[in-house]
Amino acid sequence: MPPSGTGCQECEAAGGWWVHLRRCALCGHVGCCDTSPSQHATAHFRETGHPIVQSFEPGEDWFWDFAGEQLGSGPDLLPPTSHPDDQPAPGPGGRVPSNWQELIH
Repeated sequence: MPPSGTGCQECEAAGGWWVHLRRCALCGHVGCCDTSPSQHATAHFRETGHPIVQSFEPGEDWFWDFAGEQLGSGPDLLPPTSHPDDQPAPGPGGRVPSNWQELIH
């Protein structure tokens, strides 16, 4: 499955922001990481049982297994394999509060 978008689906819908992005290896859902305020990638795992995510950051190709709570391997995913290079992290541009480092986990 292709990624669900270039940013966290739930944060985009709510006007929120994220630190880094993770992509579900099974369905393509893009959610925010556990450092982000809303932790939507983990919430997706809890809701769906889909255990494997890949980093959706440029230059990163590692997988995380939520079920085993460890780095793991995963399938080759359809492109794109990251958000656009010009999209900032944290992001999206214009929505990240100036005190963002005080708000992360």
